[in-house]
Formats: sequence, C-alpha cells, structure tokens
Amino acid sequence: MPPPGTPHDLYANRIARLRKHMRATGVDMLLLGPSSDLFYLTGFDAHLSERLNLLVIASEGTPSLIVPVLEVPLVGAARRHVSVHPWADGEDAYELTARVIGDVAGKHVAVGNQLWSAFLLRIQARVGAATWTEATPLMRELRMIKDAVEIDLMSEVSRLTDEAWEAFIAGPPISGLSEREALARLTDLTAERGITKIWGICASGPNSASPHHATGERLIAEGDAVIFDWGGSLEGYQSDVTRTVCVGAPWDEFRTVYDVVLRANQAALDAVHPGVPIEELDRTARTLIADAGYGEAFIHRVGHGLGLDIHEEPYLTAGNDLPLAPGMVFSDEPGIYLAGKFGVRIEDTVLCTPDGGVRLNHATRELTALS
Repeated sequence: MPPPGTPHDLYANRIARLRKHMRATGVDMLLLGPSSDLFYLTGFDAHLSERLNLLVIASEGTPSLIVPVLEVPLVGAARRHVSVHPWADGEDAYELTARVIGDVAGKHVAVGNQLWSAFLLRIQARVGAATWTEATPLMRELRMIKDAVEIDLMSEVSRLTDEAWEAFIAGPPISGLSEREALARLTDLTAERGITKIWGICASGPNSASPHHATGERLIAEGDAVIFDWGGSLEGYQSDVTRTVCVGAPWDEFRTVYDVVLRANQAALDAVHPGVPIEELDRTARTLIADAGYGEAFIHRVGHGLGLDIHEEPYLTAGNDLPLAPGMVFSDEPGIYLAGKFGVRIEDTVLCTPDGGVRLNHATRELTALS
C-alpha cells in the first residue's frame, strides 16, 4: 500500500467521505461524466466528447469507470481505486452501463450537473425506474472545504499569478497596444511560470465598464482605465485575479472610484470569519459602495468559490446564508462600472481560516499608473 499522503490515499479518502455523505442523505448511487467532480474523486481528467465516459459510485463496493477503449491509457493511477470497463466503437456503451449499474428500481441516483443530458436520457432509457436528483448537494459538501493539498496548490498558483502581474507592470508601456496584445503579454508572462489553461479579459477605456467584456482590438490610450482579469491552472487548481490600472496620470474621478473599490475589497476580507453567513460579505462591500454613492454601479455579486473550477460553490451573494467555514476559498472582487466612461474591479483569492480571512494574492492593490 502507498504511504499516507500519496494521491492514492487522497482519492480513497475523498471517495470514503463521499460515501459517508451518500449514506447520510439516502443516495444509493452517483453518476459523474467528465468534470472537475470526477477529477476531484479519482485524479482522472476524463475527455469530454460524443463518447461516453462515466464514473459510477455506489454506496458500497468498488467504483466503476466506463471509458472508451482508446482512452483507457489515460486513466493512469486512477485504476488503483476504480474498476475500468472499456467499450469500443461499434459497441453499445449504454448496454454496458446498464450492466454496470444494475437494478436501480426504487433507488435514489444522484447525477453530476456536467453530465450531458443526451447521455443521461440514454442511460435512463436502459436502467428503468429510479429517483433521479442533482449531485451538486453531495459534491458541494466535499469540495467547498479545501484540504491541505488543495490549499497548497491554490496558494502556489496564486503566488505565480502575482509574479506575472508584477513583471507585467514593470515591463514596457501598454499605451498603443490593442487589448488583445496587452492581454497576450500578461498571459505569456503567466505561462512562463508554469501555469496552464490560461484565460483572461482586458477591457480598456469605456469597455472597462463591462465586467465580462470580450477582449478586442481597441487600442489602449492615454487617459484609459484598463481592467485585467485573468488566471490559469496548476495541477487542476485555478487562480483568478483582477487588477485595474490607469494609463497616464490618474484623474480625480478615477482616484475616487478606485479608493472606494479598494476599501470595499478590504472590508469584505475583514468580514471573513467562521460562522458568518456568506451573504454578509456581499452586504458589507455593497453597503460601503452604496454609501459612497455608487450602489447602482456595483452590478454583480462580490465573489464566488474557487478551486478546480474558476466558478464553484460557495457563491457570495445576497440570500446565501450558508455559514463560512475554515477551508473555504473564494474570490473577493467588488467593482464599480460607470457606463460609457470606465470601470474599476479589484479581485483577490481569499482563504477562510479559523482566525479569519487570508489573501492568497499579494500583488499590489495600490493605484498603479502605466505609460
């Protein structure tokens, strides 16, 4: 047997915790397609395509992995804790699935929300009557609380992303570059640090008033506010950080808005304590921004969970009264967006500890003027 702390031990413990929760909630079986949930439980990054990949975990026995025969070599070390059931092109993957699943009449089957509906409908047609439900409540209980391995990876991917930003702002001018060119410079610096699956947004001038702007060919110019929202993956775990700069000397309105957002970012962090309802973080930042006269310009929640997915539970929004707990990791990203003019957003990844919130991002949050 491998020693404690190896991936085998890690995944076996996660499956054991899942089964304990399944029994406590009356779930007899869990079905997961290619997804971060499947990766979390097995370490297998299954390929999403028209060919069925399916993880089947019953409340007892060895988990089963139904996988196309051409992808069996990709299962790797996950073989140590699942039974692999390959199928070849021309064979009926759903008949195989029905044999693996067995009789589910009267049983409660939870299904991952990233399993394609077409796959689920074909499975349901073969296995008969059951009570079907979402797997989100099951997986949420496991994945919201990060273990030491996950926290270490998220701390490191955040540190590397910070390094990229510090190199970026110390680099050549961005005035005259297109949004696409400026973002490429930043993502290249991020990739140089070993981060993969990098994504990003660069929004300049009036485009920065759109939180999910599609980076384009607009040329960055003197007097622009520029938002950079980007991140990437380290061994599956995500970074997500946003910084806003101005090009040239900051003008008075930009200074005012930037200061309000910076204070809201800090206020949300200061509100992080175990047992505090998650919605309180959103309320704290939103109240500060509203009191400064910009309430209608804060048009999204203050944050979201972060881990194997860029957006995952918990969501930091009004109405979520789930209490904070040590091990939760989430973004803290208040913003103000003045349509037709500019926007400002400052985002860090935060870990809830027994003593309060700890930032995993340490790149400067002070107002930065670039040329």
